[in-house]
Amino acid sequence: MSIAKTIRERRSIKTGYKSEAVSKEVVVELLNDAVWAPNHGLREPWRFIFVPTENKETFIEQLILTYPKDIRENRRNYFSQPAAFLMVVMKEDPRQKQWEEDFAATSALIQNFQLLAWERGLGVVWKTNPHNWEPKARQLMNVQPGEKIVGFLHLGYFDPNEVPDGRPRTPVEEKLTIM
Repeated sequence: MSIAKTIRERRSIKTGYKSEAVSKEVVVELLNDAVWAPNHGLREPWRFIFVPTENKETFIEQLILTYPKDIRENRRNYFSQPAAFLMVVMKEDPRQKQWEEDFAATSALIQNFQLLAWERGLGVVWKTNPHNWEPKARQLMNVQPGEKIVGFLHLGYFDPNEVPDGRPRTPVEEKLTIM
């Protein structure tokens, strides 16, 4: 498959995950390619937290305790859909320029991961849920002060016949300025 075709056909898979486990080996393999994202000075500002399928239920039960009681069941149902989770955490540089470079690099890594996963039939949706900033959730995930959760990725295999339709993009010509 061409890179352009993969970019255009990749979708965020939010529901309809199969029960098939997502293995550590697959995630490590994908990450070992994804880390080739451009990153200024090769600072490699990222680290990863993986919750494999076999640990998911225990993690969910701990994570929902960080939510108000009245929405815990809703969150349990929501988090039970994916087969696994991958958190991408970035070390926050106090210098604005470096912070922005590191955030861009980490975002590029996540896009690489999504494209590589798509190629393997592994669905991903990149989430930035409120718990990414919740101190109790951050403590559960061992996210330290000076670190940012850039992506809380939901992972799971999916039926290729159930892929959501793509939504149109604005033609670049409408957003392009020639100087």
